[in-house]
Amino acid sequence: MEIRLWRELLIPYELAVKDLVMKFNLLKKEHREKNLYSPIEQVIGRVKSINSILEKMQDKQISWNELEDRIEDIAGVRIICQFCEDIEKVAELIRNRSDMKVLEEKDYVTHGKNSGYRSYHMIVSYCAETLAGKKEIHAEIQIRTLAMNFWATIEHSLQYKYKGNVPVDLANRLAKAADSVLELDEEMSLVRSEVMDAQKTMLHQSNLVADILNNIENLYYYANRSVAGEILQEFYQLYQEKNCKKLEYFYRELDSLAESYHAQALTYEDI
Repeated sequence: MEIRLWRELLIPYELAVKDLVMKFNLLKKEHREKNLYSPIEQVIGRVKSINSILEKMQDKQISWNELEDRIEDIAGVRIICQFCEDIEKVAELIRNRSDMKVLEEKDYVTHGKNSGYRSYHMIVSYCAETLAGKKEIHAEIQIRTLAMNFWATIEHSLQYKYKGNVPVDLANRLAKAADSVLELDEEMSLVRSEVMDAQKTMLHQSNLVADILNNIENLYYYANRSVAGEILQEFYQLYQEKNCKKLEYFYRELDSLAESYHAQALTYEDI
């Protein structure tokens, strides 16, 4: 197959990966802007390299005509979670989406592979919008924890180095490491509620600070610059106390002040 044809083949997959990564990142952002815990920690996307596609075609004896039907992970998206419990939540979010259709699911979290590999796989059908029109493609979405991803990344590198024939002693070490990863995920699940509360508090304060500074900037540009400067200094002093309740009260007072200046501006325009 010519290079030009490879490029034509992969363009819809590149578009799909960019779309999916953006959509899942926006989903993560939407959770956080609403002060909700996001089960999505990180999103990574990639299009399978031509070399990897050729190797898979050779290993599985796939013809050119079967390429796009039988290789379902040309487009790949990996969603990283903090906790095992988040994996099912992400899977459910994907199942409920109207812009993609789940074709297949493989649970390697509950039923890990003999090597120690653990991850949740979903094959979805997604419509990529290209210059030539719409094209339905298959994409693989892998959902795993941070710990699972660390192990899988190392294991993948070793599998590539040894062409799938990892030495027995090294394979045994990987299996032991996989047990440690499982134990780590289980331990983290025990402190999940505490971690979620801490992160929710941090997120709430972050959003609160952003709203306060936005109001102060609005006062500075559209109302009273000297008052805005004084309020900014007051905010900096209050911020040092790290007291979220005081910041909330400060925000409410500032919001009322901003509304009063807005009302004055409207009255002045009516005169």
